Order: sequence, then C-alpha cells, then structure tokens
Amino acid sequence: MAESETTEPSRLRPALVVVANAASRDGEAQKARGSQKRGAAVAFDRRELNVLFNLYGAKVAAGEWRDYALDFTPAKAVFSIFRRASEAPLYRIEKNPELSRRQGAYAVIAATGLVMRRGHDLARVVRVLDRGLKLVGAE
Repeated sequence: MAESETTEPSRLRPALVVVANAASRDGEAQKARGSQKRGAAVAFDRRELNVLFNLYGAKVAAGEWRDYALDFTPAKAVFSIFRRASEAPLYRIEKNPELSRRQGAYAVIAATGLVMRRGHDLARVVRVLDRGLKLVGAE
C-alpha cells in the first residue's frame, strides 16, 4: 500500500445517500403499524377461559356437548361448541374487541347465525346457554 493511499472506509468507496420524502416515510410508518395490528391475534385470557370451560364442563357432564374448538384471528377469538366433532358448531362464543365500546366484545351466536346475546361481561353473556328447561311438578 502506498503512503498516499488511505484505509479509511469513507475514502475507499463513495457514500450512498438516500433521501426519502415525508410522504414515503409516513406510508412506511402506516404499513408498520398495520402489520403489527394484523400480526397479533386476539385471544381469551385466563379468566375468560375459566368461564368458558366451567360452562363447557357442566354441559359435557350433562351429555349435551362433546367437543370444542378455539380459533384465534387478528380480528376476533372464537370458542366453538360441537355436539359431535364432525358437525357444524352448535354455538360460537366470540370475542371481538372492535365492538367492545358499542355493543360489547362478547357474543353468543347460534348455528343459524342468530346472535343470541351480546354484551360487555362474558359471564353474563354465556348465561343464555346455561339456562335449561326446568321440570315443574304437577300437584
């Protein structure tokens, strides 16, 4: 190496300068926020799962339900209840955080698509499934 040559990296190769305008930076920031939103799935927490599995266990013991499924998507979490695994779900209990301020995040939906109950408190919403016909004795 000659004495006139330098070993500094900035002198060996030209610097690459990229200048982005403000609009492209804002677009990149929105894409990053959108990907974070889409990437995280909505899920039931421990307290919610406790309510769901207590109801499910009681109905299994009564012989009404036999299987369940949990689905987590970026938009909502779904607890599906089946009479048999090969059938369509009898009921779906959905948690949709986007509806939490208006109608309530929780909903119980029948197999036909009918919303049986919607609300802010899961324990109160699933009570619609816990009600059973009671035998009234004739005197």
